[in-house]
Amino acid sequence: MSISFPVCPDKMSGLQPWTPGHNEAHRVTIGYGRKVILTSSTTVHSIEILNGGKLVIADSNRPIFLRAKHILIGNKGELHIGSPECPYKGNLTISLFGRSDDTEVEHSYFGRKYIGVGTGGTLEIHGEKKLSWTFLNKTLHPGQGNENSYHFERSWGNRGIIIHVINPKTGEVLHTDRFDTYRSKDESRRLAQYVDEVETGQILAMVVNDEGSNNLEDLAKKALTKLGSQHFHRLGFRYYDSFPTYRLTMHINLYIGHDSYMCLLNMCAFCPSTVRPQASISIDTLSNCSILELADEPQGWTFGDRIVVASTDYSMHQAEEFSILACPYCMRNQIKVEGKPAYLHIGEEVDGVDMRAEVGLLTRNILIRGEMEPTCYGNEACKFFSFDTFGGHLKRGFFSVHVEGVEFKHMGQQSVGHYPVHFHMNGDVDEKGGYDPPTYVKDLSIHHTFSRCVTVHGTNGLLVKDVVGYDALGHCFFTEDGPEERNTFDHCLGLLVKASTLLPSDRDSKMCRDITNGAYPGYVAKPRQDCSATSTFWMANPNNNLINCAAAGSEETGFWFIFHHVPTGPSEGMYSPGKSEHTPMGQFINNRAHSNYRAGMILDHGVKTTEANAKDKRPYLSLIGARYGPHQDADPFKPRVPALVHHFVAYKNQDHGAWLRGGDVWLDDCHGGTFPDDDGSRQEVKNSLFVGESGNRGMPDLNDQSWGPGGPDHLGRSLPRGVDFPIRGMQIYDGPINIQNCTFRKFIALDGRHTSAFGFRLNNSWQSCPNNNVTDITFDDVPVSITSRVFFGAPGPWFNKMEMDGDKTTIFHDIDGSVSEYPGAFLVKEDNWLLRHPDCIDIPDWRAAICSGHYAQVSLTPSLNMKMVKDEYPDKPLELVGALGKRNHYQQFQPVVMLGKGYTMHWDQVAPAEVTIWLINFNRSDWINMGICYPKGTEFTIISDIHNRLTKETRKTGVFMRTTHREKMGHSHQMRGYYYWEEDTGLLFLKIKAHNEKEDLAFCSVKGCERVKIKALIPPGSGPSDCMAEAYPRYTEMPVVDVPMPKKLPLCSLANIDAHKLALTNIFGMNEVIKNHFVVFLFPDKLAFVGFKGSFWPDWVRMSVDEERAKLHQVLPIPVIKMMKL
Repeated sequence: MSISFPVCPDKMSGLQPWTPGHNEAHRVTIGYGRKVILTSSTTVHSIEILNGGKLVIADSNRPIFLRAKHILIGNKGELHIGSPECPYKGNLTISLFGRSDDTEVEHSYFGRKYIGVGTGGTLEIHGEKKLSWTFLNKTLHPGQGNENSYHFERSWGNRGIIIHVINPKTGEVLHTDRFDTYRSKDESRRLAQYVDEVETGQILAMVVNDEGSNNLEDLAKKALTKLGSQHFHRLGFRYYDSFPTYRLTMHINLYIGHDSYMCLLNMCAFCPSTVRPQASISIDTLSNCSILELADEPQGWTFGDRIVVASTDYSMHQAEEFSILACPYCMRNQIKVEGKPAYLHIGEEVDGVDMRAEVGLLTRNILIRGEMEPTCYGNEACKFFSFDTFGGHLKRGFFSVHVEGVEFKHMGQQSVGHYPVHFHMNGDVDEKGGYDPPTYVKDLSIHHTFSRCVTVHGTNGLLVKDVVGYDALGHCFFTEDGPEERNTFDHCLGLLVKASTLLPSDRDSKMCRDITNGAYPGYVAKPRQDCSATSTFWMANPNNNLINCAAAGSEETGFWFIFHHVPTGPSEGMYSPGKSEHTPMGQFINNRAHSNYRAGMILDHGVKTTEANAKDKRPYLSLIGARYGPHQDADPFKPRVPALVHHFVAYKNQDHGAWLRGGDVWLDDCHGGTFPDDDGSRQEVKNSLFVGESGNRGMPDLNDQSWGPGGPDHLGRSLPRGVDFPIRGMQIYDGPINIQNCTFRKFIALDGRHTSAFGFRLNNSWQSCPNNNVTDITFDDVPVSITSRVFFGAPGPWFNKMEMDGDKTTIFHDIDGSVSEYPGAFLVKEDNWLLRHPDCIDIPDWRAAICSGHYAQVSLTPSLNMKMVKDEYPDKPLELVGALGKRNHYQQFQPVVMLGKGYTMHWDQVAPAEVTIWLINFNRSDWINMGICYPKGTEFTIISDIHNRLTKETRKTGVFMRTTHREKMGHSHQMRGYYYWEEDTGLLFLKIKAHNEKEDLAFCSVKGCERVKIKALIPPGSGPSDCMAEAYPRYTEMPVVDVPMPKKLPLCSLANIDAHKLALTNIFGMNEVIKNHFVVFLFPDKLAFVGFKGSFWPDWVRMSVDEERAKLHQVLPIPVIKMMKL
């Protein structure tokens, strides 16, 4: 449908004037072709427009105030306020009144206190075009207002009377001049003329520097008399008590002398001639106002408008509101506001990150508001809120709706379906649905709301542009059921988004525990798992566009992509199960998130789409696990389509800048469990900047954030959690992950707080992938020693005991050596001896070892604790407890292993009757030997198969036959393998080998996941299956280096020194030549002592000695920096 007006709506012919007066009981119906224009303020019970009726609001010079309990626009009804070509220029307020406990019967669909657009209705509201929001372009300091201060100073050599002409309203210096009335009478006459020509009402500040009386004539004295000076006639040689001063907005001080000798104007009668004079004028503005310098010209912002300046610290509550004042002298991109800021608001780029505060306009010339009671009353929400939460709401099921230039205040209700702006089950509202122009809401401010900002429910193709959502309860920009697609959120700002009672995901911890509606009896809430997800942008379908948006403070997360396995609510059945998890992401470009209590962005999790039951007691729509793997046409059998996150800025978020989990999620140009379901996918972070502790130090706000030392200067600063919370730039978890061409800046550890560019998830139960690759990494102001570059974790605060499986099995691949200085090396946990060999290099400060080798994973699902031992290091077993928690009826283990080696497995109870071993990251012909402990007398059935995780189909590929010769295991092939059962040690030996090719990043082969399945018939009454004592030293092997260690990068070579020589050699550090030397001393017993001359002292790592010579194998090739204590 196309709607255009050749003239303004209120100028169209055929409109009848309508002045209904003021009567709260008057129910108005406009229908049957009646067309009216409202020209004055009115109060009615309600207005219903239908059957060809039309209501137009007159664009009047006088404000119009319309009060009603509701306005209903029914079939073929129309409400017009301005038009796109003729925006409404007057001041209009639509005020919705009523209480939730009114005795009148509410509308079955719209409820109470609403503007409702029914099927076939038309709503056109077009207010004045104003800039919706912009950035602060100059930092605003607490207590300061960026108003110009002024200081003028002249010493000997600038003799005479110095005049400053000052604007008394602004303190601005309009003109300055100097008159040498000591030397010249012409200067005296020029002074008289100058004073007479100064505009009336200006302030003249005058001081004498050195001397000004010698040629000061009567003409000048008469001119000065008019200024009010009573003492100029006493002016003599170097005499300073002759001119008036102005003390309201200006300070005039005259400083003369050396040391502490000083003369102040109006206080000093005479200053010695031996003193060299100095004249000074300073002007301080004492008004209670501030000047804000903005990135854009504030089009349409006027005197009296309200604005909000976002927090640029960890606490979203540092957002501040101001009222705009008149400012005729402001530059085009400046505004003057009443009051001084209480908090620091950054207005610049800091350490390469754009941290400018967002500045949003709250006031519009059209206001739609709810009338509120002074306190909360009569509903369950009063348990959580002290204020009335029953605001107005606007809901659409329409023929045509376009709304722009409107302010919504006190809108929304703490009940499902009643939101400030609500598109409900409208289907396609763009060209695809036949809408011309497409439906939009633009240039809105939605603030102090009680239930979201903009809700898109069962609606596609909507444009939401230039909308400011501020101080809202519940998800602010909200897509609801899962089928919402192709909606565009362009240049939208949300800030100060708080918890709400509506859905589990809206609720905070207290609400989650107290609200049990919809839960199964006996349900015990786990708030951080089931609830606690309040977000500024809540995307229930990835196929929506987010462009140039800012999430500037929420109780949980800025942007959250959540997945509905099936559509929920009224949208049930709109797509097949699992579609949303495979739907490609829309555009995500140039967005930013900060001041969020959990994360800037999360792409993870789903919602529970079944009702509560005895098996799963959680309420409907609680948070659950889900995995994202985008494919073409949302079809997992078609090619992958990576989700691209481009130029995302995240800073001052308390937990994560971004938490992204799933397949093929790629971040480019950004600042700030088990293996994936979508096998072969990966995550990428490229061309991005990570800053640990920037120059944005924040300010103390102990009610809402931590404060302590940090950064390169060790000064006080705001901190994300406690003062000892470990700061990590890139947190490696799951995988595979590719990190390429990224810069890490200002990661500096303290003694008592671990800070590192690369780290791992805290208290991690899931094992890491050996295909986590890093390359082209740059470190800027990151010390190479201590924990600042990499830290694998250590027992203590936040890390706890480091006893979870993921804590022990961390690993990543340093492709080009840009992290470790060893190209191609793997960094592993220092005490994980499944992955080590004799030439691995320990880096104690990192709690890591630099190793070489070929690595893969095995995955098992027994329900016991497991101990895994590498035959080369039997005295260093790896104890695993499983990834799924003690309450699960089965477990999952996925240790990383070095290929081509032998291992044994042992259990804390009797061995499991069934074990399935998955071969993960095994290429064709890769193998390990495995010995699994079982009780004596056990009988086995062992097969191999291939499982397709996409189709869920399994195909048997071979069987394992028992052999009495252990060496025969090596002759296995795909159809037939051999196992060796050694009764006296209790070990079942198998050679686990892959027989199929694997794609580069896939976890499994091209044919599916190769598995070995063991079924054991175990004698009853058997005890724990721990064969360590029997297995070793019987099967202990000499450690062998299969893959030689790579050579160290040239400028950072490790020292390998022949102890038969007396050497004096330069040591090269990571980035600079260490200007000290080390000395090697020989001893008769062929041992060597290595010491360092100078202040540089390396840490010892290992000394190796053989029969031929004693040599230093390695010293830590980096300076040891003393960490500052907390």
